[in-house]
Amino acid sequence: MHRIAAILIGLIAALHFYIAWFEMFAWATRGPQVFSSFPVELFEPTKVLAANQGLYNSFLAIGLTWSLFIRDPQWRFNVAACFLLFVVAAGIFGALTASPRIFFVQTVPAVIALLFAYLAYRKAV
Repeated sequence: MHRIAAILIGLIAALHFYIAWFEMFAWATRGPQVFSSFPVELFEPTKVLAANQGLYNSFLAIGLTWSLFIRDPQWRFNVAACFLLFVVAAGIFGALTASPRIFFVQTVPAVIALLFAYLAYRKAV
C-alpha cells in the first residue's frame, strides 16, 4: 500500500511539474494547440500570467515530491495530504472556472492518491 501511495503521489507531482513547465516556458508556443478555444492572439500577452500559474504548480509538485522523502510516517502523510488537498482545491476551482475536464485530470487522481495515502499511513494518523 505504501508503494502504491508513493507511486500515485509521484505521478501527480510529475503532472504538476509538467503543467508548471508548460505554463512557464511553453505557453505561447504550445498553448494554442492545447487550448484551442482560447484566442491565439492572447497567448503572447498572457505569458506572464501563465508563468505565475506555473510557479504555483511547481510549488504543488515540489511539496508532493518533498513528502516522498520524509521518513516519519505521520509527517509524510500530513505533508502529502496537505499538498494533495491543495491539488484537489485547485482542480475543483479550475473545473468550475476553466474546463470541467480539469476535474478528471487533476482532482480525481489527487483524491485517489489521498485515499491510498490514508490507507497506507492510517496507523500513523
